[in-house]
Amino acid sequence: MRSRFTSTLSVLFLLFLFPLSSSRSHPKWILQRVPVVLPQQTEDRPAPHFLSPARLEVTSPCDPECHRRAQQLSYWDLRSILGYETLHSNGRLTETAIGIYGYDPNTSPAYSAQRSHARQKRQIFGHDDRFSIAGQDFLLKYPFSVAVKLSTGCSGTLVGDRHVLTAAHCVHDGKNYVKGAQKLRVGFLKPKQRDARSSSLYLSSNVSNHVEGGALYSPPSSDKMKFQWIRAKRTHVPKGWIKGNANEIGMDYDYALLELKKPHKRRHMKLGISPPAQRLPGKRVHFSGFDNDRPGELVYRFCPAGEETSDLLYQHCDAQPGASGSGVYARMWDGRQGRWERKVIGVFSGHQWVERQGSSQEFNVAVRITPLKYAQICYWIKGNFVDCREG
Repeated sequence: MRSRFTSTLSVLFLLFLFPLSSSRSHPKWILQRVPVVLPQQTEDRPAPHFLSPARLEVTSPCDPECHRRAQQLSYWDLRSILGYETLHSNGRLTETAIGIYGYDPNTSPAYSAQRSHARQKRQIFGHDDRFSIAGQDFLLKYPFSVAVKLSTGCSGTLVGDRHVLTAAHCVHDGKNYVKGAQKLRVGFLKPKQRDARSSSLYLSSNVSNHVEGGALYSPPSSDKMKFQWIRAKRTHVPKGWIKGNANEIGMDYDYALLELKKPHKRRHMKLGISPPAQRLPGKRVHFSGFDNDRPGELVYRFCPAGEETSDLLYQHCDAQPGASGSGVYARMWDGRQGRWERKVIGVFSGHQWVERQGSSQEFNVAVRITPLKYAQICYWIKGNFVDCREG
């Protein structure tokens, strides 16, 4: 009975990952011309202090309505915000000014934000709908294999042969780089020993376990897995995250890119420009990360996307600190390749606490990858703009 119950859950879960449907009935990725973001001048900056521990929760005085009311940024504002700092593993810090080409703020992008009134205000929305992934054949299988753990306590996503996308607050607190950022390491789940019996997929929740025949069902532990760590060589953080420049719009730029010292030799996930929630299959987003209430476990979740602005997506995914920095992705049809394709369309920033009229509200927030952000991150990965013109 227990084996049959687990197999049934596995089948249902896989149907969520690989729906049996035609490409005609689901949204497609829309390729669009992307602006060019090019570095122009790089200068040295004073060495960081690395004093404060990383905070896995972020705060902002600006709620969704505040973001919508924000004045449209000028070309020069965008140049300042998309300028970036680079922290090198030897402690050197540089700042790079950028130029933007082919960007017209008056042109409507293929993907634009749609307003929705759906909202939730809790980290866990009723029953905990997160799934713990166990069994090395699943943990090491795409798309779960793209999820990595940062030594500062956050999560990240493989987006290149040696590149990891994560949240800026995982390495920088808005004023300075956090403790551990200079010697930042990225952890990859690896098997300690091969065990063919561990190839099943187990789903669990920290709210309740499944009961079979009156006995409490608990998934097997992941004690046969361990982390293998790779040092980060460089860390790029947009100036938009630096609170001294960004103030309340800093949340819009809570993303960072890590360049590893050596290739990770795993399949990575492509970047994609964030479509509006209404265009997502089932209006859902997905992401996997290492929530801190489930040590050593990879936790997957999917949920409806809700309210959104041009830069942020407020979704209803159950998550806990530690999942911050996870790549939020969608699966849609790629007409050019003639196949289904998962792409990272945002970065899970975490649980945002907003003070409004003396009371606090909570939002689960993801930073959307806009055309300009796509151009910037893609350049960081590719090192040229030719490979970054379509997103």
